[in-house]
Amino acid sequence: MERNPCVYLLARARNGTLYLGVTSNLAQRVWQHRTSVIDGFSARYDTHHLVWFERHETMPSAIAREKQIKKWRRAWKVDLIESANPYWRDLWSEIIG
Repeated sequence: MERNPCVYLLARARNGTLYLGVTSNLAQRVWQHRTSVIDGFSARYDTHHLVWFERHETMPSAIAREKQIKKWRRAWKVDLIESANPYWRDLWSEIIG
């Protein structure tokens, strides 16, 4: 199986609840969030819209980036999203297409 390490942010809506994660298979992991097949934060808070992601060469670098962003203030995360996705579009179609 091909690995594509990514860090990603999901949102409920624009400026809504955020979920930050890391995965080696972005399409599969976002699908799991969208369909709530795994009980947890995103199912509980309805964070199903992929609003930002960043690809990495290795899983350790993706994990380090996730840990870095987790320490950030919410405003910095919002700025990160809006710098690449100012209208908070759901990027799901871009990763499956």
